[in-house]
Amino acid sequence: MRVLYFSPRVCWPIISGAHLRDFHLARQLAGRTTLTYLGLDNEKSRTPENIRLEFQKLLWGAEILTIPRDPSYRPVNLVRGLIGPIPLNVLNFTSAAVMAELERILQDRSFDAIQIESVHLIAYARRIRQLCPGVRLICDWHNVESEILARYAEQDSNPLRRFYARRTAGLSQVMENQFLHLGDAHTVCSEREREMLLERVPQARIEVVGNGVDVEYFAASPTQNALRRDLVYMGRMDYHANIDAALFFAKKIWPLIRTRRPELRLVVVGAQPTKEVLALRDLAGVTVTGTVDDVRPFYHSALAAVVPLRVGGGTRLKVLEAMAAGIPVISTTLGAEGLTVTAGKDILIADSAEAIADSVASLHAETPAWQSLVTNARALVQRHYDWSVIGDVLLRLYEEQVEIGARCSGAN
Repeated sequence: MRVLYFSPRVCWPIISGAHLRDFHLARQLAGRTTLTYLGLDNEKSRTPENIRLEFQKLLWGAEILTIPRDPSYRPVNLVRGLIGPIPLNVLNFTSAAVMAELERILQDRSFDAIQIESVHLIAYARRIRQLCPGVRLICDWHNVESEILARYAEQDSNPLRRFYARRTAGLSQVMENQFLHLGDAHTVCSEREREMLLERVPQARIEVVGNGVDVEYFAASPTQNALRRDLVYMGRMDYHANIDAALFFAKKIWPLIRTRRPELRLVVVGAQPTKEVLALRDLAGVTVTGTVDDVRPFYHSALAAVVPLRVGGGTRLKVLEAMAAGIPVISTTLGAEGLTVTAGKDILIADSAEAIADSVASLHAETPAWQSLVTNARALVQRHYDWSVIGDVLLRLYEEQVEIGARCSGAN
């Protein structure tokens, strides 16, 4: 089976949840199909050749192609997103140069199926439909973009940003509905998102192919016995939902925890922290690491992972990583959204600053209650969320779709 995996990013090295999902889905496909990975290269720093070769090796010899893309948030796109019918999040990834290169690739190679990552690439999905009508088009949804933007509009204090986000949310929903009609099949991260999209287009073929985790990779060493006094928050720290969560926790919740558990530390781990996130270092007991080579030591020395998200969508890879790494997770309801977790059994759920502080203050390392959360959570991710399990679901969908395509070709 020949598969093209078309993404708005080059997903190696992994610096965000989007990179992580792309990488592991592509890796599962590379081990089971003949894969070509096509990524739009960052406008600020093109992928060096040694990184490209490393990426190709990790994808078990898949073909790696990249296309330079235009800078995001250009003034012309900001204006077009304000007054035109196409949302900014689509305009940022659409260009004539990328379209021309995609057309050349499709002329040079043939595929049985093409997986396209997110509604951001809808202009190219339309062109693929024109050029390759017999190829099965599978659309992967990292989240429902219109939902994230609507939630952002509710939270942001700036009226201009709220207006722009609401407008972009409305335009994005129109694009998403068109995307649902374009794809032969769609993959989403949770049953909740599947049901939401089916309400819009009931006839759409939508499969839950959730986010996952490499359980073995994150497992702590049995001999590891670190002094657990850190609360860790993971995430790319230039993403608005992570910024909001880090600031909310550090400014509203952390002071409540410090008065009750002064021995604890808050460690914010993630690439590209903004100035306001870096400024959290001035708070007593708070560390902001910036980019790290390996997140596992931060998990393995932690008392718990905190996921105090108030905006966002999709499902949180950071929750699954912490569970696989063997530490309890304390999350808001939204932070655990879409995951088949059970509050009090494999995760702690709290939404107000006071409730989150209470959950943290009551948690003590290596106690029976702490160990029960760890054991139950790890069993959950092993059973449902290891990437090999996710890969099986994805491959079955591909086999179904290619078989449908073959039957349609035979009928013609």
